[in-house]
Amino acid sequence: MPQCKDLAEVRENIDRLDRQIVPLLAERAGFVQQAAGFKPTKAAVVDTGRIEQIVLKVRHLANEEGMDPDLAEHIYRSMIEAFILFEAKVYKKIHPEE
Repeated sequence: MPQCKDLAEVRENIDRLDRQIVPLLAERAGFVQQAAGFKPTKAAVVDTGRIEQIVLKVRHLANEEGMDPDLAEHIYRSMIEAFILFEAKVYKKIHPEE
């Protein structure tokens, strides 16, 4: 990671990363949308076992990257919560009778 010389450069780098992160989030949302079609019930939208697998994996990846694993976990739990809300909305659209 390059060392920035001022706050403006820090912000430029954050903006650069956001331009990379948002397309990845959009791609992830596409897969979450597809997952809603495979779930047999609305209750299946929340898979706590899978959530914990993701969190463990992310904590490990954070350690490998020299990132605080608690920060990575917090970010991912928030992101997963948002994607669960999105998937529930998609599920309801696909299965309006439930």
